[in-house]
Amino acid sequence: MTTIGIIGAGHIGSQLARAFTGLGYDVVIANSRGPETLSALVAEIGPKARAATAEEAAEAADFAVATVPLKAIDEIPVAPLAGKIVLDTCNYYWERDGHIAALDRGEATTSGLVQEHLPTSKVVKAFNHITAADITSTGSPAGTPDRRALGTASDYPDAIALVTELYDRLGFDTVSAGPLSESWRLERDRPAYVVRQNAEELRANLAKAFRVPPTAD
Repeated sequence: MTTIGIIGAGHIGSQLARAFTGLGYDVVIANSRGPETLSALVAEIGPKARAATAEEAAEAADFAVATVPLKAIDEIPVAPLAGKIVLDTCNYYWERDGHIAALDRGEATTSGLVQEHLPTSKVVKAFNHITAADITSTGSPAGTPDRRALGTASDYPDAIALVTELYDRLGFDTVSAGPLSESWRLERDRPAYVVRQNAEELRANLAKAFRVPPTAD
């Protein structure tokens, strides 16, 4: 049975743990405060989930999800994720993370920063432009008219294929923005961010995205 390591137990991480165990996966979930603080979440989810440290979750994972504040990506374990696909849900909130000049100038992407931190992993953008509650409430079977679509981006075709499978099993079509260098099209303040859209609409929103969004000081 495939085990998914989830590093980060906020709204998205917790909801993905619920969603993935619902698909039959085993989940090992970690946060920055220690496994004992996740006892209520694990009890709610049931026997297919367990809490662990970030290192343990990374070690146990067949593939992993990194869902931490962008300012905390240095806390994602590197060595135990070598060779593994890592789904990156991270978003840049300068109000929380502090200003990152390369992102403000449009010279980097959030997923690119995660890939730099995890040079031996296969990073793929996923689940970053959907609210947590919508992950388990807005999916529909393949072929449903106007089926909601979610975006992804990666330099690795096998990572794109994995996210496409997960999206489909959860009830979403997939649109790829291309390599990680194009993943900014899915980031905060762009047209595709946190709106309900079908595949055609998502492709259009990716195409009209602007490289540097307006931000406040």
